[in-house]
Amino acid sequence: MSGYKVAVAVALAAAVVVGCGQKVPGEPRAAGAVNAGTVAGLPVDNNAPTGPRAGVEDATLAVENADKGEMDRLAINALADIYDYWTERMPADFGGQKFEPVKRLASYDSGGKPVQLCGTSTAGLVNAFYCGADDSVAWDRGKLLPMLNKQFGPMSVVAVLAHEMGHAVQFRLGEKSNINQATPTIVKEQQADCYAGGFFRYVAEGKAKHFEMNTGSGLNQALATMFFIRDPAGLSAKEKGAHGLAFDRVFAFQAGFTEGPRRCAAMDVPEIEQRIEEKERTEYDERSSGEADITAEDIFGKFKDSLDEAFKGAGVQAPGITRNGAKCGDAEGTPPVSYCPDSNTVAVDMGEMEKVATPPKRGEEPGVDGNGIGDFAAFAEIASRYVLGVQKGVGAELEGETAGLRTACLVGAWTQFTVDKDPDVGSQKLQLAVGDLDEAVAELLQDNSLIAADINGKQVPSGFARVEAFRIGYHDGDAGCARAFS
Repeated sequence: MSGYKVAVAVALAAAVVVGCGQKVPGEPRAAGAVNAGTVAGLPVDNNAPTGPRAGVEDATLAVENADKGEMDRLAINALADIYDYWTERMPADFGGQKFEPVKRLASYDSGGKPVQLCGTSTAGLVNAFYCGADDSVAWDRGKLLPMLNKQFGPMSVVAVLAHEMGHAVQFRLGEKSNINQATPTIVKEQQADCYAGGFFRYVAEGKAKHFEMNTGSGLNQALATMFFIRDPAGLSAKEKGAHGLAFDRVFAFQAGFTEGPRRCAAMDVPEIEQRIEEKERTEYDERSSGEADITAEDIFGKFKDSLDEAFKGAGVQAPGITRNGAKCGDAEGTPPVSYCPDSNTVAVDMGEMEKVATPPKRGEEPGVDGNGIGDFAAFAEIASRYVLGVQKGVGAELEGETAGLRTACLVGAWTQFTVDKDPDVGSQKLQLAVGDLDEAVAELLQDNSLIAADINGKQVPSGFARVEAFRIGYHDGDAGCARAFS
């Protein structure tokens, strides 16, 4: 975040406080009310197991070049369950059309002896893919699958293969899935993420033979996988091969989970052109680098000014911000950032915030293994405690899951109004940079994130709900927050 200017209204508790919110074109979220206790109508459960079912016999599918190791067993069992899902859903959702398994499944080791798949050598090919030329699905058992399994758990492997099978489904449905030879890649990729979300609903409902997943931490792992396989910031959605930012990919996955395959098939060029947030890197982004030093006096001063400007319409005293630790007097607060209601102050441990604001090195993942995320993640954490002060000023409840969701929503509304339509490197206002939305998603999915937490730091357990709440604010502004979390 190299800067941003904001003019957002706040909607809290029982009423809209002021009315300068702005609706952004496109669907703000998957259909259905956001409820911290449910995920698309399923109860949130962190205690149920997630991963391969114990005591279930492995599936037997014909796979070329398989080594019968753990990763191949995981992949084959996943594909068997995905086959079962589409055998049920394709005829049910698409006029009785029968699902046909892919003609070819193949496993390879990107660091081992190469083979030819889809006209390409697998040497160094750290990937999983669907190839329409021979109707095949292939995966790298040597590096990609073990890396996913280690960082996010076995359901991340299932998510990647469910996405690739989503492409196979498109190939079979054709026009029923709004797909033809001229369809841009980004539409196909959003649909495939959506179809994967539909399959994960099937798993969460306990219907899959080989896998099970709880709707709390288990589903959060799947969402984190969507972040991992995002496009790099600045890749235009018009580029061949574009898949979408994490912000876009998580939406598509959630839409499939909530509404099912027919919603996925309805994704077309007009929708994507309205909704997608994947923006091309501009000259401004190149010159400004997109990351700010949050410890610099001028940057932090602009940040505080932006918050004050954003919420001045609420008619309440703006919270102050101190940077000498996250304690509230004798109280411990919610380190690394606390809202102190007695003094109407946001207390910040800048040392810890600086760690969050430090982007990971090339090849490392944000928020994984102690890595930082980026400046916007840190700013959003502080902003979440600031909006608690605004909510207190208008008499809103600051404890509980609704407060946590409302807080995330208001941070999302604030984020949208940081978008400068005509960025200027010399601007005195802070401006949202390319990649900042993905920093928000990464921080929202952290187990210790405060963006969707109440005054006591109690986080909404469902990452699904956290992202949805943020998205409502981003797309529908204060009015959306009022409707959803009054």
